Amino acid sequence: MTSRHLRTIDLARAVGVHNNTIRLYERLGFLPDVPRGKNGYRLYSTLHLEQTKLISLALRWPYLNDKPQLIEMVKYAAGSDLGMAMELAYKHLAHVRMERTLAEAAIEFLERWAAGYLMEAPRQPVHISEAAQHLNVTIDMLRNWERNGLIEIPRDPANQYRLYGTTEFGRLRVIRMLVQSGYSLMAILRMLRQFDAGKTHDLRAALNLPLEESSNELIEVIADRWLASLIELEERAQAIIRQIGHMIEMAHSR
Repeated sequence: MTSRHLRTIDLARAVGVHNNTIRLYERLGFLPDVPRGKNGYRLYSTLHLEQTKLISLALRWPYLNDKPQLIEMVKYAAGSDLGMAMELAYKHLAHVRMERTLAEAAIEFLERWAAGYLMEAPRQPVHISEAAQHLNVTIDMLRNWERNGLIEIPRDPANQYRLYGTTEFGRLRVIRMLVQSGYSLMAILRMLRQFDAGKTHDLRAALNLPLEESSNELIEVIADRWLASLIELEERAQAIIRQIGHMIEMAHSR
């Protein structure tokens, strides 16, 4: 920029948002105090521009469950406490990496099961209440997974009660671990259909639904591409750390 001060539109264009979004950032305390000229116009500086870039990185969907911490980080940076902002940025990175580790572990568990390794010792079939208690899930969860096509439970020919045996418990453990690690039921169903068709290789890829096949609801798209989303979130967390580091360098050079 050749002018001494930046305009609202300059900041908005830099991160691809509307002018009103920049004004909202100011009202929410996400930006440092903005001085005004004699004509009442806002006088932004390169400091505001770099803070806006940080906001764009940190407060962009998707989130995990640490959005309040990211907002806190942005506010610390706006208040010139870049040391605390950096500390919170590293905590966010650690959180993302933990979620990614859980997702990767669930896939390894799946791959072991798909390779034919047994999950259960031989056991007599049990009814749904005992199965739910054994797996530490609710009866409704077991019924929901069956209703969504993830598993088919054999029935007792005498009374038509569901019977959960060794085979069912192994499959249910895989389903439970994938669900608890963040994968959507649609992604799990796609993978299990591939497994049931005899295609037991590259089930990891089957869990990652292509965008064009995912739901239009953004939150479901994220769950359908859970591992890929976590990889992207980790890259973004690293970018947040680099941005705060750049801001610290700017502060030292002033």
